[in-house]
Parts: sequence; C-alpha cells; structure tokens
Amino acid sequence: MKGRVIKSTGSWYLVDTDEGQINSRLRGKFKQDDLKLTNPIAVGDFVTLSKEENQETAIISSILPRENYIIRKSTRKSHFSHILASNIDQAFLVITLKQPRTSLGFIDRFIVSTESFRIPTTLVVNKIDVIKKEKDQEFLQDIREIYEPLGYPVMEISALHDADLKSQFSEKLKGKTTLLSGHSGVGKSTLLNKLVPDAGQSTKEVSSFTSKGVHTTTFAEMFPVEDGGYLIDTPGIKEFGILDIEEEELSHYFVEMRKYLGQCKYNNCKHLNEPGCKVLEVLEEGYIHPYRYDSYVKILNEEDTYR
Repeated sequence: MKGRVIKSTGSWYLVDTDEGQINSRLRGKFKQDDLKLTNPIAVGDFVTLSKEENQETAIISSILPRENYIIRKSTRKSHFSHILASNIDQAFLVITLKQPRTSLGFIDRFIVSTESFRIPTTLVVNKIDVIKKEKDQEFLQDIREIYEPLGYPVMEISALHDADLKSQFSEKLKGKTTLLSGHSGVGKSTLLNKLVPDAGQSTKEVSSFTSKGVHTTTFAEMFPVEDGGYLIDTPGIKEFGILDIEEEELSHYFVEMRKYLGQCKYNNCKHLNEPGCKVLEVLEEGYIHPYRYDSYVKILNEEDTYR
C-alpha cells in the first residue's frame, strides 16, 4: 500500500491510505541521504507499507522522495536534525509581540529554512488584542515594514477573540498542505481549534512568571480542513538552529540580497567587509534593512539559535 503519514508519536505513525488510517511502525533503520535525524519519518511523508499478520497494524518499508521539508538542528542530540514536516505547500509562522515575544532573529531563521525550498511563508501575528503599549505597536510596524516588501504577508489576529477566523483563512488554506509553526505559547493550538474544530488540541496559559509558553502539542499531526487541504500542527519551538547551509549559500535565502548576487567584485564574497561588495553597497544605500543584515551576520557566524 501507499499512504501519507498524518501523525507521528516517535515510534508509531498513523498513515492515511485508500483503505483507511492504520497505525504503522518501522522495521530496522532508514538511511536518508546522509542526514542524521531524530525522526526518520516526518508528518507529511508519503510512504509504502504492508499490513502485519494481525491486519490491524502495518510496517513502513520505504519513504517516497520528498518534494521539500522544514528541518532544524535537534536541541537534544548534537549533530542531529529534526524534520518538522515534509511535502508542504506553504508555512504559517505564528508569532507574538509579547507573552511571549518572538524575536526577529527567530523569524529570520525560520524564513531561511522555508526559502531554501522556496516555500511561501506568512507571518501570523497573534494576540493582537493585548498590543496596547507604544513600543509593541512600534515593533508591529517594524515587522510590517521589514517583511511585507520582501513578499512575506503579515496577518494580525486574535485567535482567542476573533469570530471570523475561518473566513480570514479559508481561501489561504484551500487545497494546500500548510505547516503551522511557532514558539510555545503563541496560540497555535487555539488557532488550530478555531480552524479545525474537530482537532481538540489542548491549550494552556502562558506563565506569568517566565512569560514563556508551555508545550501543549506533543507530537506533529496533520488535520484536514473543511474546504480541502491540510493543516500540520507541530510542537512549539524554543529555538531554531539552521542546518547544513554553506556560508556561500546563506545569502541566497535572503530575498533582498539574492537580486544582487553575482555583482560583487569577488565570487566568494561573504558580504561582510570585502572590497567591492554590492550587498554592502546597497545596505549602505538603505535597500536592505539593517535588522535583516544583522540576522544574516549572526547566522553566518553561528552566534546563537535565537530563542
């Protein structure tokens, strides 16, 4: 049989097939293009499988080639990585300006990962109802000014209070497999429950002491949406480590830099302090936002993983 993995629990996988959903497992180890993975199979994967003797469970025998995937460094095992989801059409990164605050560096790292496969990405600013202070309003304006001109739409919502969330999202989700991602506590589960009432994901308040979220989604899972398509919910991400992007490739995934590549004096230019660097020239002229360039330098130098 062939099917698609719609839920992963670490050792068992729920696979949707023409014969219905069936709990499946791996037998042996999978070798995957030299990737060291904490999860050899990801939600969204298309697989081949065969039923076991009991006919109630199945063995996954192979993973069909992935069209794309979102991957990050594992926070538990050094030199390992974790695939958030595969074979997706678009990504929605849910962010908040407070309770908890999502950093621009985290946003940029996520976008670098989606850009590596040219996956369209939308920034969904949740908890807009608690944005009252002037500094928070300024931060929201910064996000719009930085990302919308680059082709990343910015949506403002209150998953807790908006009554018309379905109408806001229905056309965007229709017929597509969409990844829903973000820090713990940004309201992903609340949003998912509004968009897919049958999902029944649990929700928790953000700690008033730490201002950080608590993981309420334990495993990645894919849910069908009413008008066709799927939403993939993933556990909240504390940090996002970029994986295996060469230094000379990184600027390719910053769309504002991409148009100037090949115009530098030196072919191996890192756009740091080299003479005749076109990227530094347009940065000075204001065509590249300094916040984005700062993110580029920090990722290049692997200074941190932006919690």
